[in-house]
Amino acid sequence: MQTSRRCRVRRMPVIVEPPSSMIEDLQYIRRTMENSSSFTAVPGWGTVAMGVTALIASAVAFLQPTFGRWMTVWLIDAVLAFCVAMWTMRRKARRAGLVVFSGPGRKFALSFFPPMLVAAILTAVLYRAGAVNAIPGMWLLLYGTSVVSGGSFSVRIVPAMGSCFIVLGTAALVTPAAWALWWMLLGFGVLHVVFGMMIARRHGG
Repeated sequence: MQTSRRCRVRRMPVIVEPPSSMIEDLQYIRRTMENSSSFTAVPGWGTVAMGVTALIASAVAFLQPTFGRWMTVWLIDAVLAFCVAMWTMRRKARRAGLVVFSGPGRKFALSFFPPMLVAAILTAVLYRAGAVNAIPGMWLLLYGTSVVSGGSFSVRIVPAMGSCFIVLGTAALVTPAAWALWWMLLGFGVLHVVFGMMIARRHGG
């Protein structure tokens, strides 16, 4: 008499891959959400640090005997401030799990840098033409324009800071040239410190 044997059938897990159309839809939704969000990696304490370097630059510039040396001090400070801003921005973005130059960050950069390029070109043009009294006001105006343009893709406090720079730049252009240092100190120094502390408190450092 034959004995029946039970055969065990091992069931393999079935992996169902989502259709390609679903993957494309998910990728589209993700890109849309990234592009519609705000760029929140604007550094609070980094902005404060930029203001502190500007306050130091104001004291050093005050001691310079010629406008050329005065302008050199501010240009060095601009390079230093840019390095501080980029380092602190990348650090804040890394902590939040964000990529700096993607989505709203890319829009922020594309809106921020063109006025800065224009400022660099006009600085050379005005200096060669001897219209040096217009340079401080132009710096404040175009920096404010950059901040307002880029800030339209960031939190509300950023374009508000840019608007304050535009006001100070206008004032620097219509007041005596001897006041230029004080407008620069108030703008690049005090405004950066005040708004940087507000950004750090409301949106993190």
